[in-house]
Amino acid sequence: MSPETLLLRQIHPSFVQDGRVSSQAFRPTPKDEHRLSVDNGDRIQPEVACKRFKSRPNCSSIGVMAVSHAECESQCLTVIEDGDPYPEHCSIDFSAFGTKAIERKAKQLSCQARERDWLFQDGGME
Repeated sequence: MSPETLLLRQIHPSFVQDGRVSSQAFRPTPKDEHRLSVDNGDRIQPEVACKRFKSRPNCSSIGVMAVSHAECESQCLTVIEDGDPYPEHCSIDFSAFGTKAIERKAKQLSCQARERDWLFQDGGME
């Protein structure tokens, strides 16, 4: 994985407020063990990743945004190529940080993703 590798994030419809993707889309939850699920953009195209994600039970996405590996590293966030549940899967690890730091880092990542804009939009079709 290079610094330019894009980490593809599925955007749940509830993460869009007033037409804008909220930082919640880039903030892991305790149930996720403080790891944010993403796909390695060097290994899968955004549209393919979205369609695969939506084919899973109880998974909803209106499209794909991304942050780069370098943007994660600049926030001291480790990217883990875990390959689970599929080969392209990665996790951005926030576990070393407390709640306030996680919120700040998620806000920064969401700003960078919004600047990059959508890589794929599914038009809200479920």
